[in-house]
Amino acid sequence: MMSRSYTNLLDLASGNFPVMGRERDRDRDRERRRLPRVMTVPGSIAELDDDQAISVSSDNPSSLASLDRMIIVANQLPLKAKRRQDNKGWNFSWDEESLLLQLKDGLPEDMEVCYVGSLRVDVDPIEQDDVAQLLLDRFKCVATFLPPNIVEKFYDGFCKKHLWPLFHYMLPFSADNGRRFDRSLWEAYVSANKSFSQKVTEVLNPEDDFVWIHDYHLMVLPTFLRRRFNRLRMGFFLHSPWPSSEIYRTLPVREEILKALLNSDLIGFHTFDYARHFLSCCSRMLGLEYQSKRGYIGLEYYGRTVGVKIMPVGTHMGRIESVMELANKEGKIEELRQKFEGRTVLLGVDDMDIFKGINLKLMAMEQMLKQHPKWQGRAVLVQIANPARAKGIGSEEIQAEIQESCKRINEEFGMPGYEPIIFIDRPITIVEKISYYSIAECVVVTAVRDGMNLTPYEYIVCRQGTSGTESGSNLSGPTKSMLVVSEFIGCSPSLSGAIRINPWNVEATAEAMNEAISMLEAEKQLRHEKHYRYVRSHDVAYWSRSFMQDLERTCADHFKRRCWGIGLGFGFRVVALDPNFRKLSIDAIVSEYSRAKSRAILLDYDGTVMPQNSIYKTPSAEVMAILNRLCVDPKNTVFIVSGRGRDSLSKWFSPCEKLGIAAEHGYFLRWPQDKEWEVCSQSHEFGWMQMAEPVMKLYTEATDGSSIEKKESALVWQYRDADPGFGYSQAKEMLDHLESVLANEPVAVKSGQFIVEVKPQGVSKGLVAEKIFTSMAEKGKQADFVLCIGDDRSDEDMFEIIDNAVSSNILSAYTSIFACTVGQKPSKAKYYLDDTTEVITMLESLAEATDSPVSSEEETDEFP
Repeated sequence: MMSRSYTNLLDLASGNFPVMGRERDRDRDRERRRLPRVMTVPGSIAELDDDQAISVSSDNPSSLASLDRMIIVANQLPLKAKRRQDNKGWNFSWDEESLLLQLKDGLPEDMEVCYVGSLRVDVDPIEQDDVAQLLLDRFKCVATFLPPNIVEKFYDGFCKKHLWPLFHYMLPFSADNGRRFDRSLWEAYVSANKSFSQKVTEVLNPEDDFVWIHDYHLMVLPTFLRRRFNRLRMGFFLHSPWPSSEIYRTLPVREEILKALLNSDLIGFHTFDYARHFLSCCSRMLGLEYQSKRGYIGLEYYGRTVGVKIMPVGTHMGRIESVMELANKEGKIEELRQKFEGRTVLLGVDDMDIFKGINLKLMAMEQMLKQHPKWQGRAVLVQIANPARAKGIGSEEIQAEIQESCKRINEEFGMPGYEPIIFIDRPITIVEKISYYSIAECVVVTAVRDGMNLTPYEYIVCRQGTSGTESGSNLSGPTKSMLVVSEFIGCSPSLSGAIRINPWNVEATAEAMNEAISMLEAEKQLRHEKHYRYVRSHDVAYWSRSFMQDLERTCADHFKRRCWGIGLGFGFRVVALDPNFRKLSIDAIVSEYSRAKSRAILLDYDGTVMPQNSIYKTPSAEVMAILNRLCVDPKNTVFIVSGRGRDSLSKWFSPCEKLGIAAEHGYFLRWPQDKEWEVCSQSHEFGWMQMAEPVMKLYTEATDGSSIEKKESALVWQYRDADPGFGYSQAKEMLDHLESVLANEPVAVKSGQFIVEVKPQGVSKGLVAEKIFTSMAEKGKQADFVLCIGDDRSDEDMFEIIDNAVSSNILSAYTSIFACTVGQKPSKAKYYLDDTTEVITMLESLAEATDSPVSSEEETDEFP
């Protein structure tokens, strides 16, 4: 019997999931009162009814005339909420520490910003409509209220028990290391993302708005939005690490999440490592390869270019400086300076979770005091532990371990009036934190994995001080700061002056801490100046402005292309193609074919009339019958143009005597009714094979799954069955190697899909097509109908030469040309068919429209 839980994720991703409990009752009330779309100019309110058709196409002009607007979507709104003292309502205010609020500084001043997200507090269902209207009116925030059972499974369950550990390289080997995969939690995650999409849809003007989605809580949201708005301009930024493909591939819903993210236009990461891991996952699991053009990284995905942005987030300079002024005014900095007078303060500021490596830092401090006794009684580590954000894995155990370490170190090295470890595990104010930054000689970050971590940036700004006042440390002379940071955090690559450490190596971390506080003052000053220049120029406004500019650039062609959605559930994707690129109409081509007097039909073999993944490559009886019917028409000149060798092609197509064959991409050519092969190349010397083959053998031995195919005129190295990443790397290396070895030989070295090929210069399918058209024209039978079909890069040469043939009068301007690629993908062809089945169906339609031969004389008056 089928479970009543969300077992059909295809239905769930389409939005067909049951409403639970009290949510069902509230929805009945909301039928009468729906949240209107936010408008930037006066106009009629357009309400979006959930019961309308599933697809709201962005092809239709919007009824709301508005300027560009940014809709920022995150799990939590940048708001603080506090219950009124009389318990009758709520007080709301902006959360000045929220990155979502601070990023507005980098957006255009005239751009309206709207937020969609949930609140940090539980709001009674009776109050939710009033609270939602208040937040919309006063803050332009759209609140998403999730049922408590969904929140628990979505946030505390899937996000914190599955995604968060996995993205920080923790696998659930046992129950202590996180839960085994629980599909009900995944279903709750999908359900929550759908709820967010409904709220975005309520206020979205798809023609004018940008949507910026934040973090791992909402990774499948892009699919829900893209299903309804094909041309929506949408970006996603991940604020956590993205793990290596070996870790990520253990996630049972790995492909669903990847495909959902690829429905964004731009995907952002803090570091190159995170982006590289994401691209590796796309390559290994989806077969997608990225390209880098003029400094921009992009993934071609069904005709759309999905941009990949690498940009670490910055801090908000103005906010920190204003808090520093307040701290100075309140005397907090002076108070701490007096408290730690005569001490060298090392500072740690971390969240209380297992990935921050707090205990490793304490152990390193202990080791430093043992190895360098001069710091006993002088060096103090102040460790501030922010309360855990959620019910994380192992939080209670790690807290107990930290407390035990603090007690042990203080008992061993403490003395009257001195404790080497000061552990603060209570919530502290921003003023208090900034004050500690200002008096610390060094900040130590020993996280074993962290997405970004802005603690070092904030510390650098505080040590610089505010303009017009003394530095935060109130020390006379130049400002200085020192950083000891883990190499596993996102900000580490940006801080070239920091001492980078492997936090698992406690002894090395201890030596780094000693080096940092023992360093010459001039060296500290130079490192600080270098860091401050970077932090000041790469603040949060710079980050958001850069992301926005790349999002605009990536979406520039959205309204110039034809877009439509295909696929079910999380297999949904949008195909975007040039307006002139369309599916080949069988009726149209049959009509032109019937009127034509002289026809040229050029067909690729593998991937065109034979499925690419077929192991048995001999043409079927159906294909042979169709080709024979086409060939017997005296008006037709039919060629198979393939990269395969002439022996196999001759054997396969021997029953079809009137078929022309071009083998090895046109090096060998056999005209219809002719049994002799013609060599279409100036080069007949193959001494270069003795030079190229040993090189290929070296790479074959070193690359498991690769092989060499030796043809009469070419050598091909194939790595389709090798590890994708290693095979691609080896192919690039081999390409350079062969180009160097064969630099003075009359050959071309080219890379293709899972191949590296060496062949004589001047050999291509394009030149074969040109030769065929020229020969027909010379015989007074200039083609007035051309059909050319292929599926890979080598066939693009044929499509390109067809356009050139018209301009050079080899073909008439009135020639009916049907250049057709197999599969919906960017191509120089103007038409496409989806697969080999459609190709054969189309050819069969042409065969049915084929004239019978008039006489044997006409049949023989073709080519010598």
